[in-house]
Amino acid sequence: MDFIYLGFVIFLFVLAVSDLWVGVSNDAVNFLNSAIGSKVAKFRTIIIIAAIGVFFGAVMSNGMMDIARHGIFRPEQFSFQSIMYICLAVMVTDIILLDVFNSLGMPTSTTVSMVFELLGATFAFSMFEIAGNDGALGFADYMNTEKALSVIMAIFVSVALAFFFGLVIEYVCRLIFTFNYKKNLKWKIGLFGGIAATAIIYFLLIKGAKDLSFMTPEVKGWIASHTWELLGICLASFTILMQILHFCRVNVFKVVVLIGTFALATAFAGNDLVNFIGVPLTGYDSYLDYMASGETDPDAHMMGVLNSPAKTPLIFLVLAGIVMVIALATSKKAHNVTKTEISLAKQDEGDEMFGSSKVARSIVRWSSSMANGLIAITPPKARAWINKRFDSTQIEMEEGASYDLVRASVNLVVASLLIAFGTSLKLPLSTTYVTFMVAMGSSLADRAWSRESAVFRVTGVLSVIGGWFVTAGVAFASAFIIALLMHFGGNIVAVIIVIAGLAALIHNNIRYKEKNEDINGDKDFRAILSCRNADETWPLVSRYIAGNEYSFLNAMTDHYKDITDGLIEENVKVLRKTSDELRKEKIKLKNLRRKETLALRHIDSEEGLRKSAWFHQRFNNMEQLYYSLRRICEPVYEHVDNNFSPLPEKYAAEFKSRRDRVTAIIGRIATLCKDGDYADLRSLDEDIAGLQGEFSDMRKSLMADIQQGDANLTVAYLYLNLLQESEQITIELQQMSRASRKFQQG
Repeated sequence: MDFIYLGFVIFLFVLAVSDLWVGVSNDAVNFLNSAIGSKVAKFRTIIIIAAIGVFFGAVMSNGMMDIARHGIFRPEQFSFQSIMYICLAVMVTDIILLDVFNSLGMPTSTTVSMVFELLGATFAFSMFEIAGNDGALGFADYMNTEKALSVIMAIFVSVALAFFFGLVIEYVCRLIFTFNYKKNLKWKIGLFGGIAATAIIYFLLIKGAKDLSFMTPEVKGWIASHTWELLGICLASFTILMQILHFCRVNVFKVVVLIGTFALATAFAGNDLVNFIGVPLTGYDSYLDYMASGETDPDAHMMGVLNSPAKTPLIFLVLAGIVMVIALATSKKAHNVTKTEISLAKQDEGDEMFGSSKVARSIVRWSSSMANGLIAITPPKARAWINKRFDSTQIEMEEGASYDLVRASVNLVVASLLIAFGTSLKLPLSTTYVTFMVAMGSSLADRAWSRESAVFRVTGVLSVIGGWFVTAGVAFASAFIIALLMHFGGNIVAVIIVIAGLAALIHNNIRYKEKNEDINGDKDFRAILSCRNADETWPLVSRYIAGNEYSFLNAMTDHYKDITDGLIEENVKVLRKTSDELRKEKIKLKNLRRKETLALRHIDSEEGLRKSAWFHQRFNNMEQLYYSLRRICEPVYEHVDNNFSPLPEKYAAEFKSRRDRVTAIIGRIATLCKDGDYADLRSLDEDIAGLQGEFSDMRKSLMADIQQGDANLTVAYLYLNLLQESEQITIELQQMSRASRKFQQG
């Protein structure tokens, strides 16, 4: 039966490759955000530098592997079979959980997922062990609760520390350099670059040197005894070098950002590689020990060998680095996660990915009150000086960048130092948590969260942080359940679960590709924001807005048909689904108006002012169309959900024919907007006017039935509302088509 466990080891390595791929898509992308957001270099250049950092960090990561071997559980208390089941449960849970977050575009933590998956699976097997020994041993004898608690506390404390240091250091740096930083460098930039480079060298080499495989005890001792001399030499050397580069017209901030990208990539690999391959390597070492022991009962061979320090073969680290680099360069999901963080940290307003929430509104209101209180006690001259240093009207950014190089430098240097420091203490800090919170703190310090965008940004941050807590709970519960199934089902169930996990991963990737086939709207919006040619901007804006009108009208057609069919057929499921979709449509419509307004600002100011009135008119018509559908859907859904009397066939028949004509008109207007050809507008006006007259006659006929007592009042009032709102839809369509023509053609 030993071949089954060999199969498990092979499965673990297959899962390790999958985990590397989906984990890097979510986590490793964090060290690219600042470089990508500031457009410091070409994407290929950034990837090459990051790849070098990843390989360097992989060599340093061996000491972190002990977390997976004996950092959470006490291996001497578990059999070989139990350890294999724990490893399988952790890996299956990990790849599915991380892939779901990647698909949602939400950054989450591989560190947190690994720690809580190990806790969940270990907790499951600990229960059976405790039950089997009649309570002679407790959970503390099976689980390294002290170490697990320190890991968990380090992870969550790092969130607050990262935000604090990101905010404070960025605030100080902005006071020194201002947004027009190229005019405020002089001798400051040499010292800034020297401190940044020295700090990186200290944490990555001196603190991390003890884990390098080729470091002898003598060399480590010499470095420890000469630390301050080395730091002084590095500070002086790098300060002089950076100042010389500045005199040679080299942008030192770009150098710092690229060094910081390398540093954070190195810190990531050194700290987080254990999250991807630590558990499979634990299973591999367990299998080697079991085979070498000659033991025939896998449930009797105890795994105390895992208490020894990890000695990971270099080939595994190199192969893991190769997979990480390939995933980083090719994964579309990695770019999707990048977009979330950059959107929340960008300097200007734009495509706000998140809506508003009550908690966010309360936080923003409280923060504004506190800020106003601090401003009130600040001397006027000091306040004026600070405001002048934070004047962002002349911000210097690369073309298409979301923020400048000063903030990118702070993000990378602070995040890399915090993570490297955690690595030196053998604490697997979350790369995601640290980099994300540093970026949020620095963006807040930079006043990137204006009153118009703050509530959306705070909602986004809360959503991401909430996802982190969900990660912990889901990881623990999922690994716990899978471990239970393996314990009761044995090897057969273990194989089924592994295969099912891989199948779920493949299925989720197929669905993700289908979901992201149509992303033209976002491409058009980004093209408008990055366009610097005035002659090319208007065609981009025109096409973007026309495409949005087309998509909106088609969606309204589908909702209108679903609501009316749901009423006629008494299909409460369709109505419930449509009601949920309409609630989401409101958020989409609000974000759409914001994006289109920003797009309109990019055309010539005189031309934009002339078109602005028609732009807002057509959008108000779109909003009224939406609200008409809501006013139809809510009473219809309530009516059918309460199982009230159905719509009489006479009313259903006469309405359905008009409904189909309304949807046909919506389709014609959508096509007109998309093609920009409004020649058929007069004919459409005539058809709409005819429909309005018919709806009016139907209302009069219905009111006559009500007056004569020939109609069920509940049904009649519902039908009357349907007729009134349908007529209102035709009015809004007529006005919208005219406003759209005026906007597009002048």
